[in-house]
Amino acid sequence: MYFRSTGLGKTQLAGKMVEMKRQGDFLVMHVDTTEPVKWRIRAAMSFGDLATAMKACMKIAILKFLLSPKQWFNKQPKHPGDF
Repeated sequence: MYFRSTGLGKTQLAGKMVEMKRQGDFLVMHVDTTEPVKWRIRAAMSFGDLATAMKACMKIAILKFLLSPKQWFNKQPKHPGDF
């Protein structure tokens, strides 16, 4: 995973999702960044947030990405460029 923040300028963070757990009325996702700093980033998603994410995944382009066998075995995906 790559992360960008307007607060960090052009800095790009690399990391991976390590955990997701329920905490009260939220799902909390934990991401460990590895470059250029080692941070643990947390995002708390409500049911409404999760519903929005699921709705976004119903787009044809996203479904093609999720169902593409190429994605399942792609060990080194190409960098997304400027996102």
